[in-house]
Amino acid sequence: MEFVVITGMSGAGKSSVVNALEDIGFFCVDNLPAQLIPVFAQLIKSSEHERVAVVTDVRAGQSFSELLDQFDNLRELQIPFKLMFLDAADEVLMKRYKETRRRHPLQNNFASIQAALNEERRLLAQARSQADYFLDTSNLSATQCRVRVLSMFTQPSDQALHIHFMSFGFKHGIPNDADFVFDARSLPNPFYVPELKHKTGQDADVRDFVMQNEEAKLFYEKVKDLTTYAVQLANKEGRSQLIFAVGCTGGHHRSVTIAELLFADLRDRYSASVSHRDILK
Repeated sequence: MEFVVITGMSGAGKSSVVNALEDIGFFCVDNLPAQLIPVFAQLIKSSEHERVAVVTDVRAGQSFSELLDQFDNLRELQIPFKLMFLDAADEVLMKRYKETRRRHPLQNNFASIQAALNEERRLLAQARSQADYFLDTSNLSATQCRVRVLSMFTQPSDQALHIHFMSFGFKHGIPNDADFVFDARSLPNPFYVPELKHKTGQDADVRDFVMQNEEAKLFYEKVKDLTTYAVQLANKEGRSQLIFAVGCTGGHHRSVTIAELLFADLRDRYSASVSHRDILK
């Protein structure tokens, strides 16, 4: 049985993640008190469900403080599990709460949303540090969030490590969930070529332009070497996920080119996926 515990900041998109998981066959339970997780896991492991996910967070009240103890109980019961943590920047979470006009679960105890978020981060700090899967949804649309979740959980069963390549634009912010960040802004920029300006790194002529000189080719080879070595180390460590982010100024040309090339070179050897966060901005 594949058993996933989902937690994270309120408003970070746990409902969207559950919807995506259900679409690929997970049996999901939302808002399960922490102390019931081992009990539920024991009950469900003898059922027909092979993929199970439970969501627990600060909505459960005082019982949430027992979450880490329940992880120890799962290990004692020899029930393998993975922890997925969802996060987003405070300003994004505050905007989402204002747009939906919903109250933060802890806001009854605090005068402001910011104070509630600060307390929630304190309560979640240890769980965040132990996460097997980490997803920052600050700059992701609902569709992009779904794609990222599906890439994590539709990997071949014999490959425990999934690697994800992401392009982004530095002017839109660095992805908080990236394990490695590469800066491609020193490469030739198609933005200043009129016939390439409105294309992206997914187009062959843009890729040819970016990779036209020896410096660009050497840059790519060094990035690929480091990426391959990092994946080998992560495999030895037993990691579940590794995220490589490649950035350029706007996230349309150079970063997309490098991310696509890395994905093409490594997807036959590893479980891999690619996405382009800012390509439509």
